[in-house]
Amino acid sequence: MNYGFVLDARKCIGCHACTVACKSENQVPLGVNRTWVKYVEKGTFPDSRRYFTVLRCNHCAEPPCVDICPVEALHKRDDGIVDFDQRRCIGCKACSQACPYGALYMDPETHTSAKCNFCAHRKEVGLNPACVAICPQQAIVAGDLDDPKSAVAMLVAKEQTMVRKPEKGTSPKVYYINGDGASLDPLEVSEVNGYLWSEQSRGVGHFSGKHFTKPAKKLLPSTGVDGKPKARKVYDIPSKGVVWGWEVPAYVWSKAVASGLFLLMFVLQLLMHPLSDAMQWASWAVSLLFLALTGVFLVKDLDRPERFSSVMLRPQFGSWLVKGGLTIAGFGAFLALWGVAKFLQIPLLEQVSLWGGAAFALLTATYTAFLFGSAKGRDFWQSPMLLLHMFLNSLLAGGSAMMALAVVTGGADELLSLLRPALAGGFVLHILVMLSELFGKHPSKSAERAAEAIVHGSLKQLFWYGSFVLGNVLPLLLCLAVSSPAMLALAAIFGLCGVFYTEKVWIHAPQTVPLS
Repeated sequence: MNYGFVLDARKCIGCHACTVACKSENQVPLGVNRTWVKYVEKGTFPDSRRYFTVLRCNHCAEPPCVDICPVEALHKRDDGIVDFDQRRCIGCKACSQACPYGALYMDPETHTSAKCNFCAHRKEVGLNPACVAICPQQAIVAGDLDDPKSAVAMLVAKEQTMVRKPEKGTSPKVYYINGDGASLDPLEVSEVNGYLWSEQSRGVGHFSGKHFTKPAKKLLPSTGVDGKPKARKVYDIPSKGVVWGWEVPAYVWSKAVASGLFLLMFVLQLLMHPLSDAMQWASWAVSLLFLALTGVFLVKDLDRPERFSSVMLRPQFGSWLVKGGLTIAGFGAFLALWGVAKFLQIPLLEQVSLWGGAAFALLTATYTAFLFGSAKGRDFWQSPMLLLHMFLNSLLAGGSAMMALAVVTGGADELLSLLRPALAGGFVLHILVMLSELFGKHPSKSAERAAEAIVHGSLKQLFWYGSFVLGNVLPLLLCLAVSSPAMLALAAIFGLCGVFYTEKVWIHAPQTVPLS
């Protein structure tokens, strides 16, 4: 058994009966939707036409939302339905980033993720989903795609159908007859100023108290002979906005400081320049402090923070959120072990914990690249440079922190002479990596739009002034031109700020690109 939908655009009249029936049947709160209708217009009056397109969860055969969920709140049933259990959800919102179709939302009442679940409670008693039962035109057909005699299987076999974003490899099971490409691809249409939801500047439902990050500078789709857009979006649901807010960049930044600082301590202690005891203790304490801050930011980002223990107690080990949590826990354990060994003066245990801590610090610095890479809904994070990006940010954050500590502890001229050229080289390489990610060839229009938001759009000032100039160019120049401890401490502060600003724009920009 393999349930799926066929949506017949030849019959849909845009009446929204499916939306209303879904909300009534599943008690969907105001401001959010499990199924909705989008209007797109083409042409110019009087030669114009309006297209109606029903959008919802695609119940993918290879659902990325299930793979990324750390607590198995989302799961694929034996009958092919992708269902969710709000009793398990911790509100991490990773599923919203993984879904290429924008189908998931945060329930403002339960503070958990939700979406279309094929009205599973109705299917189990032999009833059709509410949207199928209510549709006056029978434009929505549901059934078993593996049963060749079912209406849905016969439509897929006989009619020319299309699915949304097949290039994502999710094998969606919502098929469109006479589907309109501009309606199914949100980047092919422009918005007409003044329609119902276009002026919204604040979130809805759970996000009603939050301002949205503005989208990138408007990039119009291809135009007709009259210079006007070929397609215009004139009605849609509210944007979900930026669901990963400041807490996620803060957590990436704090773990970069913790892991980078310990990695540098490891390299200097064993391979280059042994550190003084005061410098070792200072580096260890700051690394431990920022690792603790990482945990605080992680929990702060959850909409159900009281369920955080489920990540460790009921984990879905395929999720990089779980792998990351275990990595951070392992790094913290080796940090604590090193502190104990150093205090009790046990050299062998100190060496073991130093090597083990360095290995986990490296994993802590880079695992986020794999986490963001599993968020298939955000193409900008699929960059092959992201691993190097995260590693460099960690080294710059750790190096800046160590330079500041060297100035504070005093008597570390030789250490500063080592850190200055190393950090300068790191800033140069980081600038090159950032520019290659932004101006290099992008795999999709979505990735291009995210880069546009950073370079020319709503995030340009934060990037050019905060990340590029303040966070990279100025500390680079200071490292090259001055040697006074006070100016090097200033360079270190600029470097730490630059890492945070970089992560902020890199995490926010893809979320300004619409998915549906």
